[in-house]
Amino acid sequence: MFEMLKNWYKRRFSDPQAMALSAILLFGFAVIYFFSDLLAPLLIAIVLAYLLEWPIRILNDKLRCPRLLATILVLGSFTGLVLVMTLVLIPTLVNQTVNLFSDLPHMFNKLNEWLLSLPEDYPELVDYQMVDAIFSTIKTKILGFGESALKLSVSSLLSLVTLGIYAFLVPLMVFFLLKDKQELMRYISGYLPRNRTLAYKVWVEMQSQIANYIRGKLFEILIVALVTYAIFLFFGLNYPLLLAVAVGLSVLIPYIGAVLVTIPVALVAVFQFGATPTFWYLMIAYIISQLLDGNLLVPFLFSEAVNLHPLTIIVAVLIFGGLWGFWGVFFAIPLATLVKAVVHSWPSEE
Repeated sequence: MFEMLKNWYKRRFSDPQAMALSAILLFGFAVIYFFSDLLAPLLIAIVLAYLLEWPIRILNDKLRCPRLLATILVLGSFTGLVLVMTLVLIPTLVNQTVNLFSDLPHMFNKLNEWLLSLPEDYPELVDYQMVDAIFSTIKTKILGFGESALKLSVSSLLSLVTLGIYAFLVPLMVFFLLKDKQELMRYISGYLPRNRTLAYKVWVEMQSQIANYIRGKLFEILIVALVTYAIFLFFGLNYPLLLAVAVGLSVLIPYIGAVLVTIPVALVAVFQFGATPTFWYLMIAYIISQLLDGNLLVPFLFSEAVNLHPLTIIVAVLIFGGLWGFWGVFFAIPLATLVKAVVHSWPSEE
């Protein structure tokens, strides 16, 4: 057994290139695992830098615009667009959230009436004790959710200072990441192992995939949110913007997010319309939009990432989300692709 492990180690780790790649990966994973909270502004800045590099490259390469000027124009335009969207969307989202919480008691009463009617309609299947137990459980869960929401709102108020610091630091870091990209890359490479040809090969492959993934994920969120918002407006569903934003953000968690966000959409629709044809038409239109997202939009935007099996993506979401929280979920597909690229590129002595 020991001899077999020794031979496996020699085959896989005798190459200095493999050892260098292992050291870089272990160091990177350890830093993000232990310091992810401290590095959150930098991670946000890196994501935005990847997102904005594409228009800057177009201005710099095709229109011969100096990189500094291109960085100022693109970053300024992006910051202005974010401010406008924030000023327009945030008040509406807050208003619809408040309305939803104010309507929860009415929904709760309707649910109670429906549950109490079940023993009369199906006496052989449902009794009042079962209904009372179910209703008590639901009530406890809702009260617990309300307490959690209150704690979240208090913690959110306490973190306004942190949000203000992020709002100042992140654009500043994005500016320097974009303006001094080549200088920063040379500086970092000076601290990397010399035998890094294999690591550089994997890095080149992953860099383009990460940039395409971040751009594609942003476009997917916007398209899904807009299409869903149009569907909700057409059917007159309550809280259309709030639910559409939730559906758009759900694409950050592949497969799992779509299932989870369908629950509040269905609950709001059934409380508003009941089991009427309008409810079923709305749910059919919503499910069709989700199917088009998964089978048409995602393959178009992530042509390189869809080579991963759906089970692989779900496992990657669970593993990396458990390790790094939001950032592990957000980068689950690129990280799974990284693991796949490393496995395929790893040298082996037969």
